[in-house]
Amino acid sequence: MPQTSVNSPKIFLKNPLGWLLSFWEFSRPHTIVGTSLSVLALYLIALATIEDNLTFDKIQYLVVPLIACLCGNVYIVGLNQLEDQEIDKINKPYLPLASGDFSVIQGRYIVTIAGIFALIISLLGSPWLGGTVAISLMIGTAYSLPPIRLKRFPLLAAFCIFTVRGIIVNLGLFLHFTYALTGRPFLVPTVWILTAFVVIFTIAIAIFKDVPDLEGDREYNITTFTILLGKTAIFKISCAVIIFCYLGMIGVGLLSIFNINQLLLIISHLGLLALLLWRSQKVNLDDKNSIAQFYQFIWRLFFLEYLLFPLACLL
Repeated sequence: MPQTSVNSPKIFLKNPLGWLLSFWEFSRPHTIVGTSLSVLALYLIALATIEDNLTFDKIQYLVVPLIACLCGNVYIVGLNQLEDQEIDKINKPYLPLASGDFSVIQGRYIVTIAGIFALIISLLGSPWLGGTVAISLMIGTAYSLPPIRLKRFPLLAAFCIFTVRGIIVNLGLFLHFTYALTGRPFLVPTVWILTAFVVIFTIAIAIFKDVPDLEGDREYNITTFTILLGKTAIFKISCAVIIFCYLGMIGVGLLSIFNINQLLLIISHLGLLALLLWRSQKVNLDDKNSIAQFYQFIWRLFFLEYLLFPLACLL
């Protein structure tokens, strides 16, 4: 059974550092890093596409979507914590709402302000950015908020995650950047390649993310693929999906028909493939900490793609 939190809510004026640390945890740091890297990567690919250089006057085209997307990120993950507070007392007792570091009222204020800022800032950027953020927020709301609460259904929950992170963010942001830099929104083969990779890779994240949360999800009747198929099957499927992604990128490098540095693409993904195979042998599916560490490892692989692929495009 969940334990009652004993912490008192942190007040910014009384303990600014403690409040900021709790806010950082509330924002789910791994998603913040992923969002930041995706915005930066798509911006760099857009620059490489139009063969333009990064100059000070063009920084605004990066800063505005970055702030808007980060605010949107806080809204989505914060709303999920508000609705999952009791479940998180079992699965993630360190989160600010579950631990009592933030009160429900504080959480609601943060989520509301972040959502409003995300919409206003994105609409100031461009219609493409505004649409990208608005659609992402709508799907994030439907994912967590009753009565819809799509996270109750495994297929729809996975669909929400890879649709937002894989399709909407990549295509929407690239259209925004090309529109901002050239006045004409367009897509190119390289961004389609990255989008396909991210969509498929995010499937692995979407189905594996519930493996560490099996206990709480089962108690609160949240149906997940882990509950339906078991930890071992989900682990193997997730690894197979990522292996497929890396083999696909190696194949793209071997085709040599795209404006991408072939050598970097092939060698880097061979190395990541070997790293995945080595790391997967060390996972103990009976140890929650081991599972959680592997989940974070998958996120780090995700981060790396948003560094490697733009670099291959730039070079």
